[in-house]
Amino acid sequence: MFRRTALFAAALALLMVPFMTVTHAAPGGPLKLVALGDSLTAGYRLPADAAFPSVLERLLKAKGVDVTIANAGVSGDTATGGLDRVDWSVPDGTAGVILELGANDMLRGTDPKVTEGALSAIIERLKARGIPVLLAGMQAAPNLGPDYKARFDAIYPTLAKRYDLTLYPFFLDGIIGDRGQHLDDGLHPNRQGVETIASRMLPTVETFVGGLRQGASR
Repeated sequence: MFRRTALFAAALALLMVPFMTVTHAAPGGPLKLVALGDSLTAGYRLPADAAFPSVLERLLKAKGVDVTIANAGVSGDTATGGLDRVDWSVPDGTAGVILELGANDMLRGTDPKVTEGALSAIIERLKARGIPVLLAGMQAAPNLGPDYKARFDAIYPTLAKRYDLTLYPFFLDGIIGDRGQHLDDGLHPNRQGVETIASRMLPTVETFVGGLRQGASR
């Protein structure tokens, strides 16, 4: 009787394997990252291979870092919009998320408390699933006034400290004020602008991925 029960349990375990949720990539395989963001991530008016996730993936692979980065950018998305879709935009098997949201909130003059609350909820949902986050910061334009700028700019370091996240302080660092790195709308990066953004962010992402590797090997 015991032998028959043991065989049944073993068979049941084998049947359940395909339905088990895998939180991280297998050790030694490529780490699956998701870039969750707005048009700055999506690659507004750019071909797919010139969008931020593709460029960053290429730069990482050139340095021997084995990753895939899914593009979960949606043009026009706010932090609240990202919260609405985070569960299906970040599939099971994701090892880490690069979170880039808030620029559209700022352009619309959204109360920074609303933006912070939505970003916080996204981080908490991902944390509950065991998915680490690299937070890409945004800064408010000076014409929105010093009070708004101070409150908005504080969102990202505050969240990074609260949740102990890897923080890249300003996603657009290196291209602001340089027309040669923007599309003709003056807001979105062109091919060269994306290359600059990804290159400047690369060391931070390498550190983030290194931490994911260490976590996966434990």
